[in-house]
Amino acid sequence: MKIKLIGTAYPYRGGLALYNERLMEEFHSQSHDVSIDTFSLQYPSFLFPGKSQFASWEKPSKFPIRRLINSVNPINWILQGIRIKRERPDILIIKYWLPFMSPCFSTIARIAKINKHTKVICIVDNMIPHEKRFFDNIFTKYFVPSVDGFIAMSQSVLEDISIFDKVKPRTLSPHPLFDNFGKPLPKKEALDLLDLKEEDINLLFFGLIREYKGLDILLEALTDQRLKDFPIKLLVAGEFYENPEPYYEKIRVLGLEKRVRVDAKFIPDDEVKKYFCSTDLVVLPYKTATQSGVTQIGYHFSKPMLVTNVGGLAEIIPDKRCGYVAEPNPISIANSILEFCEKRPDFSLEIEQEKKKYSWLRMTQAIEDLMTKI
Repeated sequence: MKIKLIGTAYPYRGGLALYNERLMEEFHSQSHDVSIDTFSLQYPSFLFPGKSQFASWEKPSKFPIRRLINSVNPINWILQGIRIKRERPDILIIKYWLPFMSPCFSTIARIAKINKHTKVICIVDNMIPHEKRFFDNIFTKYFVPSVDGFIAMSQSVLEDISIFDKVKPRTLSPHPLFDNFGKPLPKKEALDLLDLKEEDINLLFFGLIREYKGLDILLEALTDQRLKDFPIKLLVAGEFYENPEPYYEKIRVLGLEKRVRVDAKFIPDDEVKKYFCSTDLVVLPYKTATQSGVTQIGYHFSKPMLVTNVGGLAEIIPDKRCGYVAEPNPISIANSILEFCEKRPDFSLEIEQEKKKYSWLRMTQAIEDLMTKI
């Protein structure tokens, strides 16, 4: 088939780009004709909270990635829709994560479908965003009619789709493994690279730092008196997408300066493995969630994880088998960390079994199966 994806890809960085590129690599490996049309402009700079939208490294691709789409220029949307209509892809894939993108994606998809050939499949990260704005529902309601079928990556998102559409075909296929980061490093090597100690119990909070991800809850959990005698070291690795000072102030006020280290930067692809391979437990203390790419990096590196019981996270990490499921509050998170510190359980066999569920072949097959229902 001829398959096109419109959305984030190199030279843009981050989880969206990694996901889109890896998905299309899988289709390419199956001998489909694939391409990605990414953004000439993704976000206006005043709307982007990070330091840079772009990768600082070279990244060759096995298929065309072209910077063609301007997210805020309606004339561009029309022209790109006409171009895709003429190219006649069998499938046009859109990954929907933010209502801000609705006018752009909707216009392109509506025009492309005029050819009566192209089918639009949407992989939904969030139908309801974590950080809400007044226009969210209006924009999502505008987007939904331009789509022919939906892929949800968690049960909670599948249910959210029904708020906006109850008729169109949809299916559930979980977020595949992020296996983009290469083979694991020996733990001792990873610890040395990050100047961490083998005798410590190393926890990892990884990814962009936003309020809904609950770093503040995790910091409070670490003050639990039951944890004071354990050599816990929390490494926070990621770029702040909000004011970092309240977090640093919290670390000072709670007296956690010796227990918490913050690597406040975007972690390049080639450095991700050292963070995961050095850790004993990956912690995702989210206040809200749908699914998380961090869990799929954790699975790739066969690491136990502590997640909170929000969104689809508990679906991904079976409690006491591949890690822990806690409630999103300091006491519950502290309880799970305490159990891990006391028992130091070996979840490796269960993790190896569980991660087999999350193949990219399963995702491409779900898309092809959905096509037969449209």
